[in-house]
Amino acid sequence: MARITRRQFQRTALAAGACLFGAPAIVRGRNLNEKLNIAVIATGGRGGGNLNSVSSENIVSLCDVNEKNLDAAYAKHPQARRFGDFRRVFDHAGEFDAVVVSTCEHTHAFATLLALRARKHVYCEKPLTHNIWEARLIREEAAKAKVATQMGIQIHATENYRRVVELIQGGVIGPVRECHVWVSRAWGLQSEEAAQRNKDIVYVTDRPKDASPIPPGLDWDLWLGPAPERPFHDVYFPGPKWYRWWDFGSGTMSDLGSHWNDLPFWALKLQSPLTIEASGPPVHAEIAPASMNATYEYGPRGQQPAVKLTWHQGESKPEIWKNKGIPQWGNACLFIGDGGMLLSDYSKYVLLPEDKFAGVKLPDPTLPRVASHHAEWIAACKGQGKTLADFEYSGWLTEANHLGNVAYRTGKKLTWDAAMLQATNAPEAARFIRREYRKGWDLAAW
Repeated sequence: MARITRRQFQRTALAAGACLFGAPAIVRGRNLNEKLNIAVIATGGRGGGNLNSVSSENIVSLCDVNEKNLDAAYAKHPQARRFGDFRRVFDHAGEFDAVVVSTCEHTHAFATLLALRARKHVYCEKPLTHNIWEARLIREEAAKAKVATQMGIQIHATENYRRVVELIQGGVIGPVRECHVWVSRAWGLQSEEAAQRNKDIVYVTDRPKDASPIPPGLDWDLWLGPAPERPFHDVYFPGPKWYRWWDFGSGTMSDLGSHWNDLPFWALKLQSPLTIEASGPPVHAEIAPASMNATYEYGPRGQQPAVKLTWHQGESKPEIWKNKGIPQWGNACLFIGDGGMLLSDYSKYVLLPEDKFAGVKLPDPTLPRVASHHAEWIAACKGQGKTLADFEYSGWLTEANHLGNVAYRTGKKLTWDAAMLQATNAPEAARFIRREYRKGWDLAAW
């Protein structure tokens, strides 16, 4: 499969009548009643959900490597162009204002980069990229593009998350020096017994050497994209099976970390950690762990003190939870401040100890409230307001989440140099920070 060079891409976009670097100026300042023209890349699974959420606008292009998904989307939007290869979508860049990217994680950066370089507004599913280097590239390209961007972390737009951010930043529990996040999901390398208990888990201990029949209508070569070539097998596809394999996803850490670490990352104004240390079962070369934990140390930020944030997944839980010192919520974020604690999940929070905070006057709201995450992005595309989970914010969040996996896979407490994009005490981490791409898919050459 021949790749499109950046020069070829620019020529085809211009030939289609688009002013490549000026296109978004058309939509800035639009009335909210006017409709965007949107290209949707990946239309099954989360892609189908995202498509439904932006269907109030004009859907002008649909793309999926799986004809089954594409047919279903086209039946709802028969006016749209159809594509199997997302690179071909940009042959018609003059026809759309914005792009929604919902491919599997290992191809997020590729479709997103083309959209940014075409100066199109972009909504990309989480995690933003497959690795740290890609996250840095996308964040920097977004800054150049000056378009409306949003990573798909829908909870970021909810009343509960925004209220928790206001309470933490308003000093309700005082300076926060410790924080814990835990999730019960344990998708990854499991024992056979655990796989039997959890029907969504495929019991597999290594990369299969045999092959399964490729499902009709699936372009397996395009699905692989930049990942190392291998025969099709049903342990990878359909989703979310691919999510457990390092070559395609990053396991629970980077995926659910996009949602759960989002809250402390936002509330505590975090960016780059100083050190990262992780532990869990022995590292597997192919498959992410089911259970693990990662501890990040951040320095002071403005008026906020240094803080230690620990991620727990699967069987791992913080000691205060194990000792029943807090309510036994299965998934939550706990802020421990000098003057109390705040426990939150997606939809609710509680200040602890409850009797201490009974009747306490809470700060007034300061953050905007929106109808939904997608609505916030669509409005920003039209020049109305801004997104709060843009690629500047979510790029840093994605880097941090990936660092937890890098620390786990190297087995070291990493000293992180964000400017140089390297673990100064672990040169062996480099291959996890930036991957080698399959021939024709080197992102640096796009």
